[in-house]
Formats: sequence, C-alpha cells, structure tokens
Amino acid sequence: MPYLFTSESVSEGHPDKVADQISDALIDNFLAFDPESKVACETLVTTGQVVLAGEVKSNTYLDVQKIARDTINRIGYTKSEYMFDGNSCGVFSSIHEQSEEINRGVDRATKEEQGAGDQGMMFGYATNETDNYMPLALDLSHRILIELAELRRENKDIVYLRPDSKSQVTIEYSDDNTPQRIDSIVVSTQHDEFDEDDIMLAKIRKDIVNILIPRVIAKLPEHIQALFNDDITYHINPTGKFVIGGPHGDTGLTGRKIIVDTYGGKGAHGGGAFSGKDPSKVDRSAAYATRHIAKNLVAAGICDEVLVQVSYAIGVVEPMAIFIDTYGTCPFNLTDGEIAKKVESIFDMRPAFIEKRLKLRQPMYSETAAYGHMGRQHKVVNKTFQQPNGNSKTLDVELFTWEKLDYVDQVKAAFDI
Repeated sequence: MPYLFTSESVSEGHPDKVADQISDALIDNFLAFDPESKVACETLVTTGQVVLAGEVKSNTYLDVQKIARDTINRIGYTKSEYMFDGNSCGVFSSIHEQSEEINRGVDRATKEEQGAGDQGMMFGYATNETDNYMPLALDLSHRILIELAELRRENKDIVYLRPDSKSQVTIEYSDDNTPQRIDSIVVSTQHDEFDEDDIMLAKIRKDIVNILIPRVIAKLPEHIQALFNDDITYHINPTGKFVIGGPHGDTGLTGRKIIVDTYGGKGAHGGGAFSGKDPSKVDRSAAYATRHIAKNLVAAGICDEVLVQVSYAIGVVEPMAIFIDTYGTCPFNLTDGEIAKKVESIFDMRPAFIEKRLKLRQPMYSETAAYGHMGRQHKVVNKTFQQPNGNSKTLDVELFTWEKLDYVDQVKAAFDI
C-alpha cells in the first residue's frame, strides 16, 4: 500500500540557524589562524541580543563580536524594524578555556593517537532516489528555501520577504519505496507589513505557487519534475500574518535543528549536533565520515540505500563498532555484517584519520550551517579572514569533502565488482 513521508527545512534566517551560523563562523575564524584549535561554542539569539558561550583552546585571538555581527548582517537582519539587527544588537561573550580534563583525552603524543572527543554513536545515510544521494523530501525542502532566499536577495519578483522561513514536503511512495508524486508543500515565510491581511495572504500564496515553485522545478532533473502536479496541496503561511519572526519572534540556540542538518528523519541520528564544534568532536567528524562511507557504497552499487553507524568512547582511539544496514537492497550475496567488515578495511575511522581524509581542519564550516550539512556540492572557494590587529589570511578552502565520490573504485575493488 502506498505511504506518505515528510521532511522539513528551515532558512538561514530561522533563529536556530542564525545561532548555528554564528557558532560555525567562530569555528572557521579560529581554524583559519590556528588549524589545531579546539572549540565548542554555543550561541543564543533573542530580541536585540546575542550570547556566546563555550570552551576554546587556541593560539589565536578573535573579535567575536564583529564575527557575530558580520554573520547576522550577511543573513539579512539589517533593519531596526526586525528587532534584531547586526549593527545594533548586543553581543555578550562568555567563552573561556577548554577543560584540561577533556583536552588530555584528545591531545596525545602523536596526532595518530588522538582520542575521540566524546562518546556516542553517529550515523550516515545515502539513497539513490536523488542525484545527490539524499532523501527526496528533505532535498526538495532545502531547495525551496534556497530559492526563496535568492528571491529575497534579488528583491525584484517578490519584494516583501524577510529572512525567517520554513518549508515542508510530503511525498507519496509506492510499496517498493519509489517516489510517486508530491502530495503537499508547506511554506511559511516572514514578510513586511501589509495594509490588509486578506490581500497579504492572497499575494503571498500566489507568489509562492506561481513564482517560487516554478523556479524550484526548473532546476530539478526531469524525473523529479514529473512528480509535481496540479493536485498538490499547498499550505502557504497557514497561521496567517508572519511579520514578527527571527530571533525577535523566537529565541534561537545552536544545535536545535539536527534533523534538518542531516536526513530529514530518514535513516537515524545519534543525537549530537554539529555546529560550533571543531572536528576533534566525533559528533561532527564521524557523522561526516559515515555519510562519506554511505554515499560511496551506494554510488558503487553495493546497495540502493544504506545506514552506517559508528560508535566511540571518549578518549579512545579506535571506534567501538561499525554497523551497516542496507535495508535488503544489496544485490550481492553479502550480509550487512560482511559489508561492515569490508568497510572497516577500507575506511580508517580513527579520529585523526577522519580529519586527515576529509581535510576537516580547514575553515570550511560556515557553509554547512544552513540548508543541510549533507547532500551539498563539493567545491573549492577562496575565503579571507581578519584578526583584530589587522592581520588577514586568504585561503583556498575545500568544502563538503564528505560528499566526494573518491572511494568508489576502492569500494568496487574490495567487493570485487
């Protein structure tokens, strides 16, 4: 019997995502000037106020207030009527030194002996239902908000948009887990004041359905375009007026959108957030590593869908276990346990080797902090960072290294296919 599956996304202007982006901007600046920095930084945002807290071990000094303000302005909170403005909000910092008790479990005599920065389990997932090996409902939810942000910045076809927004997509699947059609789409977008609420709601609905959605569809492959139809149920700003938004409408905190950041409810999640953590924290680095494994397994044809779990004990170098679930989609005469054993021989999951393989000591994290950490485009960008004393550093930074299909040949060789 057909079934429905739903995923959601939130925009870069959502208060929790504002917090994530500030935390990751701090991470990038620390790593730019001291690649061995150890950082765990949390951010809280509310009406006219930013609070920074966390633990840092680093040889560099940063103007954390300026970094926070620049991030807020880039997102689009630049007007006093938003009640949260990068140029005028208060920024309070309570960042202090990292605990020596935590640090000694991570830093060792040699880099290779580096222990895991925490205990826990991390999951990676991949499916062949999209070109980027991501669940379709989440991929579409992200695409809707990325396009909405483009329209906001263009300020031409839709001129009343404010930064805060959310989306949700429900897809009907067949019994064999194949997407059949888009069942419903929810979009809630913050907006400027209108003179009349009824006119406002009609205008927003018309623009979302007739301007935004066609732009999203036009950028999709044909087989995904075919899932859109005239029977889609649209819920556009279903609560009505949405002028009060962002950190003024709802307090934001780092790490509260972990399902948006990963797979939209498909697969599994170990519970640890990513943003604000340097790669010694396996919550982040091992989640990227398991995604890298999962994507390369599916791309190599080992299975159509896979969940990869790895687990660690704090301060211990070797992972506790690696688990594989192919959901019965492996076409070869291999058990999931046998696949896991081969994965262990291909991918070194010791923390230092994950950092090296995926180049995680680069200032590469600001780009991850909105619209998902997984399924993004691997590319190299040029970034410039500045210290309070005027020193600057310009670097070529490789983004989303865990999305590379650079182990497909090794996987095929290991499985003799």
